[in-house]
Amino acid sequence: MDAATGRFTAMASPCEVLVDGADAAELRRVTRVVETEVRRIEQLWSRYREGNVVHRINTAGGRAITVDDETAQFLDYAAHLHAWSDGLFDVTSGVLRRAWKFDGSDRVPAQSQVDALLPLVGWDKVSWQSPVLQMPMGMEIDFGGIGKEYAVDRACALARYATSLPVLVNCGGDLACTGPRANGEPWQVGIDTGVPGAATPLVKLSQGGVATSGDANRFLLKDGVRYPHVLDPRSGWPVTGGPRAITVAAQTCTEAGVLSTVALLHGAGAEEFLNDNDADSSLTW
Repeated sequence: MDAATGRFTAMASPCEVLVDGADAAELRRVTRVVETEVRRIEQLWSRYREGNVVHRINTAGGRAITVDDETAQFLDYAAHLHAWSDGLFDVTSGVLRRAWKFDGSDRVPAQSQVDALLPLVGWDKVSWQSPVLQMPMGMEIDFGGIGKEYAVDRACALARYATSLPVLVNCGGDLACTGPRANGEPWQVGIDTGVPGAATPLVKLSQGGVATSGDANRFLLKDGVRYPHVLDPRSGWPVTGGPRAITVAAQTCTEAGVLSTVALLHGAGAEEFLNDNDADSSLTW
C-alpha cells in the first residue's frame, strides 16, 4: 500500500512528506508541520535571503557578529567537521563560486582567478568564540553543504511529535524517516543519481537518513575531463577521477550528507574513505 504523500517546493528542491496510513486531514497537518520547519531553516540560513544571520555575517565587513543559539551550535558543528576532515569540509568555501559556474559548459576558470579567492577561504582564519563570530573582510559563510540535510532531520523530528504514524521526509533526494513503515517493513527508496544508464540504488530505510552527492547535474566538461561541483577548499579546485554519485545512509541525514560530500572530495579514494568510516554507501562510477 502506498503511503499518503504531501508535496511542496523549498530550498530549490521538490519536497515530499510520506505518511503511512494517514487520511487527507492528517496528511495536510503533518505536511504543514514539515514545510513550516524546512522554510524556517531556509529563511534562517539561505545565502540568497537578505536580513538573516548568514546575510549579516557575510556583509559584516570584518566586524564581530553575535549569532543565535541554533546558528552557534551549527557553527560548532562546522568547526568540528573542518578538523575531522583535515580541512576538506569548510563552510567558508562558498566564495569560490565566484570563479566556478557549474553549468555543464567548458568554462573552467584560470588558475589566477582561483588563486585570487583562496585568501578568502579557510575556517582557520575565522575567530569563533560562541556566540561571537568574526571573519576577515570579504570572507563568507555558506551552509549549503549541510543546511538542507539538517532541515530534513529537524522536520522529521517535528513530524515524530505531530503524528504517531510513520513518516518519511524527502527534500530533493535527501531524506530521513521517523521509523519503519506501519507493517514493520523498511521504506524502500530508489535514488536517482542522475547518471544516464546507471542502475538505480535501492535504499531500505528503517531509521536515520540518506543523502547523495554527485556531479550529474552540476559540472564542467573540458578536454575530456569532468569537473564535479564540489570544490576542495584547500586548492580551490574540484577533485576529479572520483565516483559520479555517492549515496550514504547514516543515523541522520546530516551525517549522511557530510560523509557523501567529503567522500566525493577524496576522488578515486572515495570508497576507501567510506570503508574507513564504516559508512553504509553505494557508489556510481
